[in-house]
Amino acid sequence: MSEPNSNHCGLSRLSGIAAAALLVLALAACGSDERPVYVERPVEELYNGALDAMQAGDYDEAARLFDEVERQHPYSEWASKAQLMAAYAFYQKNSYDEAINALDRFIELHPGSPDVAYAYYLKAISYYEQISDVRRDQKATSDALNALEELVRRFPDSKYSRDAQLKIDLALDHLAGKHMEIGRFYQSRSEYLASINRFRTVIERYQTTTHVPEALHRLVECYLAMGIVDEAKSTAAVLGHNFPGSEWYIDSYALLTGENLYPEASEGSWISNLF
Repeated sequence: MSEPNSNHCGLSRLSGIAAAALLVLALAACGSDERPVYVERPVEELYNGALDAMQAGDYDEAARLFDEVERQHPYSEWASKAQLMAAYAFYQKNSYDEAINALDRFIELHPGSPDVAYAYYLKAISYYEQISDVRRDQKATSDALNALEELVRRFPDSKYSRDAQLKIDLALDHLAGKHMEIGRFYQSRSEYLASINRFRTVIERYQTTTHVPEALHRLVECYLAMGIVDEAKSTAAVLGHNFPGSEWYIDSYALLTGENLYPEASEGSWISNLF
C-alpha cells in the first residue's frame, strides 16, 4: 500500500506545480493588459506640448514630443518643422551627435525646404561648440570648418553666412594654433626639421590668421640654429616687410644682429616667393 500512496503524493505535487505555473501565467496576462494603449493625439496638441516643454527647459520631453509629431502625422505640414525642432532640442541640451544626426536626416529629406539653410547652420554650430583647447584633438574644429564652408558655399546670400564666415576665421586660427603648439614642442626638443614643417604649414595654409608673425620668427630661430643663414635672413626680411611693428620682428632683428647678420630678401627663397 505504501507504493500507491507515494505515487499519489507525487501526482499531487505535480498538480500543485502546474497550478502555480498557470497562476503565474494568468498574472502575467493581467499585467500585459495594463500596458498603456496607444492613442493618436492631434498634431497641434503634440506640437504645442513640445514647445511648452522647450520653454520649460525639458529638452528630452520636447524632443520626444516633436518625434511623436513626425511619427503620428508624417504627412502633415508640421512633420518637417517637428524634425528641425527636435534637432534644436538636442542641440539645446548639448546632445550634439543626436542633433547632427537629426539635421542630416532633415537635410536629406527636405533639400528644398526654406529652412534648409538654417539646418546647415545649426549643424555647423553643433560642431563648432565642440571645439576644444589646442592641446587636444582638433577633429571637431576640422568638422566645424568643413560644415561652415559648406554653408557659405551653398547659401552665400543667406543671413547665416556672415556669422559663418566669422566662425571660419576663428576655426582657421584655432587649427593654426594647434600647428604652432606642435611646432614649438619640436623646437624645444631641437627637432628643427619637424618644427620647420609645422611653422611652414601655418604660413602656407593659414596666412590670414594671427599666428603668422610668430611662425615667421620661429622659422628664423630654427634656421639660425641649423646654420641656414640665408633662409633666416630672408624669413626675417619677409617678417619685417609684412609686420614691421610686430614684436616678433623686433625679436628676429635682434637675433640676427646679435650674429652680425641683417634681414635680407632672397629671390631664391621659398618664403620670398610665397609672399
